[in-house]
Parts: sequence; structure tokens; C-alpha cells
Amino acid sequence: MSFGNIVLIIIAAVVAYLIVIYNKFVSLRAGIDASWSDIDVQLKRRYDLIPALVDTVRGYKEYEAETLEKVIQARQQGLSAGTVDEKAAAANMLSGALGKLFALAEAYPDLKANTNFLDLQNQLSNLEDAIQNARRYYNAIVRDYNAKTESFPDLFIAQKYNFTPRDYFELDESEATAVKKMPKIDL
Repeated sequence: MSFGNIVLIIIAAVVAYLIVIYNKFVSLRAGIDASWSDIDVQLKRRYDLIPALVDTVRGYKEYEAETLEKVIQARQQGLSAGTVDEKAAAANMLSGALGKLFALAEAYPDLKANTNFLDLQNQLSNLEDAIQNARRYYNAIVRDYNAKTESFPDLFIAQKYNFTPRDYFELDESEATAVKKMPKIDL
């Protein structure tokens, strides 16, 4: 084998390796986008339940308007959020407001026993689980992608083709679990 053939084989191997690195970035980026879409769908479903919950609670004369206002405001903030950080902040705000609303419901036995309220609470609890699972998956892909953007020699491809690190979707776990901790009442 001549020197020229060896050089061609080496160049072909390097080019093939660079193509593999690039394709892995593209694959991870597509995975991030798809998993973010899953989170977005779950958040939208959550926001869609809020008006029904607010209407149910408003049916009770003794409800606290300030708590409902915070829930409504958090929903609006979530619907208008654009970036991952904005959506995370809105989700945390909504979880906190819902946790307070469910804690407040403890003081109103009629509300706690309302089947519509219990159904909405159960749906929100299930959505919290779905959001948490989607968030974990999203963050795992983001972790792999971000590590690849900083790893040698992959970082050269990342820089050349503008594969920039992505933000994690961080939720305050204590806020999300507050929605799920309200005691269930069997009718």
C-alpha cells in the first residue's frame, strides 16, 4: 500500500468520524425538541384544567379570592411563557398556587367532598406525574447533548455548526408535590 493510499484512508476515516459526530448532534437536538414538545403538551393540558378548577372553587361562597387570583395569574404567565426558563418559572408559580388552593380546600369540607373538585385534583395529580416524567427525559437528553458540546473533539463540531448548550427544565419539586399531597376523600 502506498503512502498516498494510507493518507486517503486516514482522511476518509477522519471525515467519517466527523460526520458521525455531526449526526449525533442532530439526533440529540431532535430528541430535545421532541421531548420538549411532550412537556409543552402536558403543561397545556394542565393549564386547560385550571378554568374548570377555578369555576368549581368559585361555586363556594367562602373561597379566598386572592388564592384564586394567584392561580389564574400563574396560568396566564404559563400560557404566555416562551423560553424554557420562563415556562419553568411559570410552572413553579402555578404549582405553588395550586398547592395553596388545595391546602385551603382543607378548611371547606363541602369543597373537599365535591366530586368535580376531587376529579380535577386527581387529573392535576396525574398531570404532575406526566410532567415530572417528561421533564426527567428532557433533562437527560439535554445533559447528554450539553456534555457532547463540551467534550473533545466534539466541541469543535459543536462550535463550527452552532450546537449550543440547552437549558434544563427545572421545577421546584416541593411545589409540584404540594398538588399531589392533598388527602383524598372517599365519597
